[in-house]
Amino acid sequence: MHYVSTRATSASAARNPQGFSDILLGGLAPDGGLYLPAAYPQVTGAELDAWRSLSYADLAYEILRKFATDIPDAELKALTARTYTPEVYRNARAGESSADITPLRVLEEGAAGKLILQGLSNGPTLAFKDMAMQLLGNLFEYILAKNGDALNIFGATSGDTGSAAEYAMRGKRGIRVFMLSPHAKMSAFQTAQMFSLQDPNIFNIAVEGVFDDCQDMVKAVSNDLEFKARHKIGTVNSINWARVVAQVVYYFRGYLKATSSNGQKVSFTVPSGNFGNICAGHIARMMGLPIAKLVVATNENNVLDEFFRTGVYRVRKPAETFHTSSPSMDISKASNFERFVYDLVGRDAERTHALFRKVETHGGFDLSGAPGSDGDEFKRVGEYGFVSGCSTHEDRLNTIREVADDYGITIDTHTADGIKVARAHLEPGIPMIVLETALAAKFNETILEALGTDAERPAGFENIETLPQRFVVMKADVAQVKAYIAEHTGLDR
Repeated sequence: MHYVSTRATSASAARNPQGFSDILLGGLAPDGGLYLPAAYPQVTGAELDAWRSLSYADLAYEILRKFATDIPDAELKALTARTYTPEVYRNARAGESSADITPLRVLEEGAAGKLILQGLSNGPTLAFKDMAMQLLGNLFEYILAKNGDALNIFGATSGDTGSAAEYAMRGKRGIRVFMLSPHAKMSAFQTAQMFSLQDPNIFNIAVEGVFDDCQDMVKAVSNDLEFKARHKIGTVNSINWARVVAQVVYYFRGYLKATSSNGQKVSFTVPSGNFGNICAGHIARMMGLPIAKLVVATNENNVLDEFFRTGVYRVRKPAETFHTSSPSMDISKASNFERFVYDLVGRDAERTHALFRKVETHGGFDLSGAPGSDGDEFKRVGEYGFVSGCSTHEDRLNTIREVADDYGITIDTHTADGIKVARAHLEPGIPMIVLETALAAKFNETILEALGTDAERPAGFENIETLPQRFVVMKADVAQVKAYIAEHTGLDR
């Protein structure tokens, strides 16, 4: 299995084939693009039949071995077995088994269709990011130990990626984590979960700006190839291919648990900001998983919803980005979107590069086919199953109340966005699986507003906001953050 950049010419790809281990520790390709397989591996009906009885860890091994062909099978199987255990994913709700890892719960079933919630928030930081990040931590440690090397992880978070990365990497030999987050724009729980960590290899940087400012700085550092090499910079953001492919696993798991025959289709609704989570669904569909629809659910920052309705991708400026009650989706520049656009334009790397240059120079592009547009590829979006919708603060409050009243469970704000949008796309005979984003406790301010009572917290998180916090505040300045990294890695600037 070889990997190519979304911006690579055929000649450069042929000269420099990349394996899974080659791209594991990095983020952007040297040309500024994102890595994808040269061709998506295919899954047969016989394989799906054989996978129905597997544990989550064994299913992860079977899927990952199609992508990580340069890691010996026995070692890859040991990595997935060590990652996906009930001890790690222990925060199941009442009535659910932590051994299921990603339990499914039918919320409603009627003439309009069947609505299912897939639990992805049982890991150590109570968010779906743990599903990939725990594996990434073990993969990083494995590769670094094998090569006798070290890594400085530099990432950005709008709330959940940061804590999931830090909890996955804390105490890992040879790894430091430098994590950017928008200052005072995460929930109190999210902030405390990150900033209360006292591990000497964890560095939290609160940036005076929005998430997109943080993400832009990560890309700027990744594009400085000399600095990146000298300081051994890697990333855990969803531009990292290994993280995306780890998320492919739970789409297969959801399908296998929600159906009894391989001829049946399902749909997935995914709360979406940076397009990484639903990009994994796109990859699963390209591998042959029978997915009818991939429903993109956004909040008031509806850049992706606008594209999937109109064909226009229009990035918002920081001043135009709303601070909402589903803050992990307060994103106006979806970094993983380039992976889908690359497929949409027929894997034409030069065209992909030109479109995303236009994002940087003109703030977006238009594939609607209208006069003066940049192309007409939007007409092909339906071939990939994508539809979309958006949700507001009032929608979130109403959905949280309805789910609590009707089903006796408390959902977080992002999952509420997903359920609200999913209901508009239900189809008879096709189960709709909504991917849970996080446990409600992480966004207690809005739960209290919606229900008049606090969200239940798993053991160990009762007083997390009162713990001492360790972080620095910094302007959105690339030079300043580079100097901070250099100072704390003991290397010259």
